[in-house]
Amino acid sequence: MELISSDERNQLFESCAHGAFHLELRDDYSVPVEDGPYASWLRGDAVDNSFMVPWTDLVKRVTGAGKYMRRVRVVTEPHTPYIQWEYVTAHVNEEAGESVRWFPRHRLPEGMVFPIAGNDWWLFDDNLLAVGHFNDSGRFIGSELVDAPGAVAECVRVRDLLWPSAIPHSEYKP
Repeated sequence: MELISSDERNQLFESCAHGAFHLELRDDYSVPVEDGPYASWLRGDAVDNSFMVPWTDLVKRVTGAGKYMRRVRVVTEPHTPYIQWEYVTAHVNEEAGESVRWFPRHRLPEGMVFPIAGNDWWLFDDNLLAVGHFNDSGRFIGSELVDAPGAVAECVRVRDLLWPSAIPHSEYKP
């Protein structure tokens, strides 16, 4: 399996024609750039969102070009500390132009099976997937590009099932 870096994946946002959708399924992410701010927040310090500037600049460029960026976070309730952190910082994504919605795991349709072996994925223009892969410690190691029509169609189906029922960030009260 060949993996691309986050920087290479981020180029797909710039080159896509219409936009991207992200499905998040993990209750914890070990993202190195967040280690310091997350640890500070866990200690009760004020949140400094400056670490998000590269991402929010990308979101602003993409959405400013008329493309959409949407994300559904399927989460366990009660939330893990990391999901609590994501909830506290999600307004920054939204202010940049990304639409964030939440889907409590216990509200998923009975028997729901997620495509792509239950990995997180970005869907670009309904024709290309960037599937996230993580190591045993939970650290993101890269994205696998998948354009197989069956896999893409299954992800489009899941997106179309979850997005309308997911709770917009401004309305989600965990």
